[in-house]
Amino acid sequence: MEIFQSQKKAPTADVVSALPTYRSVPHLEVRLEDFERYALDRCRVLNGISDGLSRGKKPDEMDKLVHGLWKDNMGPQYASETFYKDIISHFALRLSYCRTEELRKWFLSMETTLYRYRFKNESTKAQRALMEEFGLPCKSVSTTEFEAMKEKLCQVANSTGQPLPIADAPYFKVPFEEVPELVAGRKVFIHKGHAFVAMNQVVSLVVTQFRSDLSKALVLASRKWTTTIREKEKDRLTPIVEGLCTSYVGPDYSQPKESGEISIKDIDQVANSSFPLCMRHLFAKLREDHHLKHGGRMQLGLFLKGAGLKLDDALTFWKAELSKKVGAERFDKEYAYGIRHNYGKEGKRTDYTPYSCQKIISSTPGVGDHHGCPYRHFSEENLRAALGKMGVGSRPLEDVMEKVRNRHYQLACTLTFEAIHGTSCDAGINHPNQYFSDSQRILASKNQSTM
Repeated sequence: MEIFQSQKKAPTADVVSALPTYRSVPHLEVRLEDFERYALDRCRVLNGISDGLSRGKKPDEMDKLVHGLWKDNMGPQYASETFYKDIISHFALRLSYCRTEELRKWFLSMETTLYRYRFKNESTKAQRALMEEFGLPCKSVSTTEFEAMKEKLCQVANSTGQPLPIADAPYFKVPFEEVPELVAGRKVFIHKGHAFVAMNQVVSLVVTQFRSDLSKALVLASRKWTTTIREKEKDRLTPIVEGLCTSYVGPDYSQPKESGEISIKDIDQVANSSFPLCMRHLFAKLREDHHLKHGGRMQLGLFLKGAGLKLDDALTFWKAELSKKVGAERFDKEYAYGIRHNYGKEGKRTDYTPYSCQKIISSTPGVGDHHGCPYRHFSEENLRAALGKMGVGSRPLEDVMEKVRNRHYQLACTLTFEAIHGTSCDAGINHPNQYFSDSQRILASKNQSTM
């Protein structure tokens, strides 16, 4: 990687913290492929955090999760490369996620959570250095003042399960409005408009400042993107930036995995047992209407390809269905080319990849379309009926509907998977072909155990 003109030096052994404040845009030069690669690695971290929060993981579980995600995707590397990767990936995603209110809200929440757990794992010396760098409005509590307030501080500590205050442990006095999280939880003693914050609580103060800074920066970035950067970089950077927030960062399902091949004679049985709801719905509509619009054919066709349906079988399958509506001659003229194209046998001969959950969720089906994500695009009544038909019981169905109402569509699909297969799916469902592959593996294991 070639990086020049850095305003801030990479951390050395003498620097107490490698955690940046992200307050100023770095003046760096980086190759486009590194720009995109770093951003996608950070996407994996943020998506993992989002999944953990959606699943209601406890703070200690989240701490372990964040540590593992960061280690797996952002390191280990040389300290200088890790530092630059951290900086570049943050600002790359800031550009991508600044463009709409919904994207800004998600990015702000995930980055704030990431910063919280990274800060908590810094040394006390590093934490104090970051507090100083943020310029937080706090003052160290003197020994005299601490002794005067010690009884009150002990009462607060006892009521919240915090360690009892001792003279050697630093306390900070800050305006109470700077720590709304601690005030709302009644975790600090307030005296004359100031909150007395223990060292193990300053993460709340730092995170509040970080969130405020990032929120303002995202709005400014959005304006600059719209007025200047997007048009200026339309042939180079813009396509990368606009694609980052919907990029799939999981395994490649362009070719079938361990599930092997599926044949036409078994496809109905496999669809009933192992297709996710989005593909099951498309498959049923194709069987019922003998036709799907382009978006539906692409979504289902690429899924079947990734599930192991060979090109010759795909042509036979689609012809058998579509010709009932359009006739064999029209199928050969208008539809067969598209199927061969998806398999990389026509046009640019690109081996197209099946759609990820993120791509399907972000689609916008029109009237008469059947593609998209049922958890997002179905009415509640239709979704309940579809889930009931799949065999989801009443209790797990309510759990699924709760996730749908909170717009956690992939987690809703994960809970559906767990309810149907009677097993947990800790990794979450991120791709329809992952759902299919995992389902086939579980069913095969159950069949072997009963033999």
